[in-house]
Amino acid sequence: MREFIRSADDTLPGKFEITKEGIVHDLLTPNGPHELTAARLRKHLEKVMPQELVAHTGAPDVENEPEGVMRRPDIMVIAEEDMDVDGPCDARTLIAVIEVVSRSNPRNDWVGKMRDYPVLGILVYAIFDPRTGTGAVLTDIRPTPDGPRYATRKDFVYGEDVTIAQWTIPTSDLPRYQDADAEEVES
Repeated sequence: MREFIRSADDTLPGKFEITKEGIVHDLLTPNGPHELTAARLRKHLEKVMPQELVAHTGAPDVENEPEGVMRRPDIMVIAEEDMDVDGPCDARTLIAVIEVVSRSNPRNDWVGKMRDYPVLGILVYAIFDPRTGTGAVLTDIRPTPDGPRYATRKDFVYGEDVTIAQWTIPTSDLPRYQDADAEEVES
């Protein structure tokens, strides 16, 4: 699956990820509000984090090859030195991962990544949902019969300050999708 994704990345539109269930293909490229949310979150975080850390948007992938999971976070909080690798980043070096919920595939962020990120060992997973103006920060990985899962979930609404790892940032300037009355996904 990894080889297919590497070959398809340059030829097919959209974004590919590998999950426990197989390949996820988000056909639509992120829109303005999605990208603006990611940019503002990155800027807010980089104002309060130490200089040796970055809130990185874009490639590279995060992978746990033995588990068969490869994801592409919207934002990963990582030390610059841990980015200096060929290929995917080691998920164990990530301080946090942030996803902006896709309008075209919200289950990928609310269900699939909520399942896969603790398997990857990502200690903090923050979800921002421009459809509803809400989100959640998930922490405290624990073992369950279905595999590792987050034990703590702190929900928020846009306008509140949110703590991701040890940094608190505002959400009052985050945009919403125009069709904000979209259905919420069960999580």
